[in-house]
Amino acid sequence: MAERVSYQRFPKVRIRELKDDYVKFELRETDPSIANALRRVMLAEVPTLAIDLVEIEVNSSVLNDEFIAHRLGLIPLTSDDAMGMRFSRDCDSCDGDGQCDYCSVEFHLNVRCDSDQTLDVTSADLRSTSPTVCPVDVAHRVLASADPNSYDSSDQRGILIVKLRRGQELRLRAIARKGIGKDHAKWSPAATVTFLYEPQIHINEELMETLTLEEKRAWVESSPTRVFGIDPNTQQDFGEMFVGYNLIWAVYGCLWVPLTILCAAEFCFAIAMMLNCLQLNELALHNNEVVVVDPEAYTYDEEVIKKAEAMGKPGLVEIYPKEDSFIFTVESTGAIRASQLVSNALEVLRQKLDAVRLQEDESDFGELSAHLHGGG
Repeated sequence: MAERVSYQRFPKVRIRELKDDYVKFELRETDPSIANALRRVMLAEVPTLAIDLVEIEVNSSVLNDEFIAHRLGLIPLTSDDAMGMRFSRDCDSCDGDGQCDYCSVEFHLNVRCDSDQTLDVTSADLRSTSPTVCPVDVAHRVLASADPNSYDSSDQRGILIVKLRRGQELRLRAIARKGIGKDHAKWSPAATVTFLYEPQIHINEELMETLTLEEKRAWVESSPTRVFGIDPNTQQDFGEMFVGYNLIWAVYGCLWVPLTILCAAEFCFAIAMMLNCLQLNELALHNNEVVVVDPEAYTYDEEVIKKAEAMGKPGLVEIYPKEDSFIFTVESTGAIRASQLVSNALEVLRQKLDAVRLQEDESDFGELSAHLHGGG
């Protein structure tokens, strides 16, 4: 059998920005397939908790039972311990009625309106049997109340479920279970997950120096996003300087005398003025330098390339993506922290790869494995 060829790579990660609900990081030295697999796992296969079963005892509101159950299911719940819980379909400690500490959490809601003012029933009215599982907005409000510098608004009373008028009542029992976004969007922990290829931008400095300041500005402004700019350290307006030199030349012209009586000092002054004008012109060409301000703002729209071609300067800039460098932006719904979302996704991805490796060792994959590795 031929010797196996290893295509193992060692990806590198660098965190750029980290918040509770947001993380931006670089993933380098890996393939697009791995980057896309990580993105898809974060969106659809990292488990969280969500209300999945609702038993309504009393509902005299204007919304029917199914509508209320659906709204309850979309309330994000804190799911820090979801990875360690069991899926209800795999739990052998209960019969699926929700009274199980291994696979579910029970909620109760009991609200009645006894006044003439409309009563808002929100996620803050849900009572959980677990101290670690509650609606995300309730958890945020508890943390904010412990911080004296936090902003507290009386209008932020939770996620609205239904409104009750006098005499109306809502009483129910709800069961939250572990699930993944592939089964239903209510279990997805990610608000958004995106990645982009890191752009590589090269400006042809020789061609750029042939453009006037107005042409450089027009080219920079042709990009829909602020990718390029004129370096403020080199940006100068030479108009006033040229006016000054022209004024000196005018005064000197009024005092000009025939060349036959031109003294040596005046002749040297004229030569010096000419050299200064030439140096000023050369300096103007090398100033107003166009630089890359934010390469990640480039959206691969090729507008700057089209603008360069329209100006008769093809090749003014070259832009191409790095095939092994990706910039991820991850936003969480609040069910878990953004950093935990990434780490849980890596763990799920590792488990999937382990499952594939185990399947490869089974007899059903023997012939395929031998064929892939050059066997008979």
